[in-house]
Order: sequence, then structure tokens, then C-alpha cells
Amino acid sequence: MTATTPETSAGGLLALIRSGEAATRAELGRLTGLSRSAVAVRVAALAEAGLVVEGAGASTGGRPAGSLAFDVDAGAVVGVAIGRSRTQIGVYDLAGREIVGDTRDHDVGTGPEELLPDIASRVATAVERVGPPVLGIGMSLPGTVDPERRVSVDAPVMKGWDGVPLAPHLTAVVDAPVHLANDTAALTRSELFGPPPLGSDLLVVKASTGLGLGIIADGRLVHGDRGVTGELGHTRVDGADDLLCRCGAHGCLETVAAGWSLVHRLTEQGGTARHVRDLVALALDGDPLARSLLRESGRRVGEVLAVAVNLLHPQTVVVGGDMGAAFDLYTAGMREAVYARAAASVARDLRFAPAAHGDSAGLVGCAALVIDHELSPAAVDARLRAGRAPG
Repeated sequence: MTATTPETSAGGLLALIRSGEAATRAELGRLTGLSRSAVAVRVAALAEAGLVVEGAGASTGGRPAGSLAFDVDAGAVVGVAIGRSRTQIGVYDLAGREIVGDTRDHDVGTGPEELLPDIASRVATAVERVGPPVLGIGMSLPGTVDPERRVSVDAPVMKGWDGVPLAPHLTAVVDAPVHLANDTAALTRSELFGPPPLGSDLLVVKASTGLGLGIIADGRLVHGDRGVTGELGHTRVDGADDLLCRCGAHGCLETVAAGWSLVHRLTEQGGTARHVRDLVALALDGDPLARSLLRESGRRVGEVLAVAVNLLHPQTVVVGGDMGAAFDLYTAGMREAVYARAAASVARDLRFAPAAHGDSAGLVGCAALVIDHELSPAAVDARLRAGRAPG
């Protein structure tokens, strides 16, 4: 008798079906070593829970095999990406396809006491428009977060948010668990969701109001300790010793390359921009100062990034965030610095690519956060033991 493990449980079989590694009972048996009867019992439990649907499969010369497919409409997930001046909300099916979207700007400095009730109301409205039950809510914030307590711990860009409980506002309108990540981790996670990633080893740069770096190694997201992921922007760099960073230190890369510093420099020189998105729009319209600032930012980030490239030997550098909207311009400076500073043998075949999900990458990452948790083998098995359907 084959002992039940996470890989051979019903949840483990669902993972094989979701990934496309198995589409029939025979394939499940071959991959897991389970008997036909054991596979049948597990598949029946998944079908009863509404997670798997069965249809006629192609004949392989004998009896037609029943094809198995994950039912992406068995539930829905909610993503909430909160930024310094914008909040994105989306409802997604279990394949990560958007059903409802709602993106709105808010004033810089808006506190949680004002913004969270508004977000909760918008989430409730979005969920009312979809049919499937909600499995969970994924949320992201800039800075350091505590995923267990679901609070911001240190977000210099979001004054007044640290320590504020986030989940109660959302669970009051949707009866579902809340999962929290920082914005760079969410962006990085989105690269593993949807189109096949450009390699199994990636560096993911979030170039926006702040600067962050996510790492995917051997096809897996590298998790930072205590909710911290790739504090690229707070690396000390030459030529910035006297510049005060929003983190309270002096000399950080952010002071010469982050969106907030570029906007400050643009306005000092007579330009008009409230947010880095405004600066990017100017650059795409041909404004020479905005273009120069973006290229310089890419170059300064590339100087620091070259160290990570030498250490980790990634196949691809992915660039997302608001400055990623000017991908060609921004990465021109980045490529220049990386190729100049990284070892030639490492940088020779290095690719640069825009975020797979564009402007929605962080939001897709929030949805993926929920799906990864709530459809993990352990979570599925727990749901089946409790006799609960999705949601």
C-alpha cells in the first residue's frame, strides 16, 4: 500500500492536474504510484468539491480515457494592491484571469482610517458582480510587512499605516482569509503566474516610487525574512552621501534613482509632475529632461544590479513598476551599467524583459498569492476533510 503524502493526497493530485502534468487517471497513477482505486477515490473527492471536471478524453488505442481538468470557475480570488497614490482592486478566476477590475488614484498621504473603508466598499461591490465563492483576498503594500499579523511594519512611503490591522476591514465584507505581501514580492510572484517565465532564474526589478528587487531561483520565489524582499533602493551608493532618504538614512540608491527623487529633481528644474507616472508620461511624449532622468535612474540601478547579476547568474532581468512603462528608455541605462560592470561571461546571454502582466503585475501577484495558498495540497486536503467546497 502506498502511504499518503502531500504529493499523493487529493490535493497533490489536484496540483498535477492544475499544472498540466496529468490529464487522466492513468497519468495520475503513473506519476504518483497510486493504485487505480486510490486515484479514483481522490478524483471523486475533488469532483464532488467542484475542483475537477471530467470529460471524454482522446483514445490511446484502448478504451477512451476520461480527461480531467481543473475547474477554474470553482471559485474566485480578490487582489488589492495599495500604493502611495493608487489602489488597484481586482477579482480573478482560479486561473488568474481578471473578472472585475477597479483602479483609482488617491491623494498621497491618505491614511488607513480613510482609505481602508473605501477599499472594503469597493471590494464588496466587485465581489457582488461575480458568481463563484471567494477563496481569499491577497493584499500588497510597499515596505516591510508582517504576513502573519497582516500589518505594515515599516513603510516610509505610507505614513500612519504601520501596525494598523488590515484584515478586519476586508473580512467584514467578504468571509475569506486575507494574505499579505509587500509590493515587490507580489510583482515577483506574478512572473510565475500566466505566460511561461523567461527562464527559471530571474531578477525582478520594481522601479516605481521606490525601488525593490525580487528573486526567482530554480523556478521558485525566494522569500525574504520578516516580510522584507529585496531592499535594492536602500543600498548605499557613491555620490549620494549627503542626500537624505525617506528611510531616514543618507546615501541610499533611492535618493538618486527612485521615482520620488526623480519627480523632485524634475520639479526643481521647472517641470511639472506629481507622481513618477506623470514623469514617465512626459518622457514617452519626448520631454528631454524626463527622458534624461529615467535613463540616469536605469543606469544607477544597473550599477547596483550588476552585483546581483554576478552573484546569481540570472537568465533574465524583468523590469516592472511605473518606470517599466518606459521599458526601452529605462533599460537602455540599465543595460549600459550592467554590461559594463558585470562579468562578461555572466552578462553575455542576459536578457531584459518587461513585466509579464504590465501595469497589473502587482495585482496579479496578489491574486496569485491567494491561489498559491488556498490551492496548495495541504489547504485543499484540509478543505476536503472539513467537507467544504471552495470558498
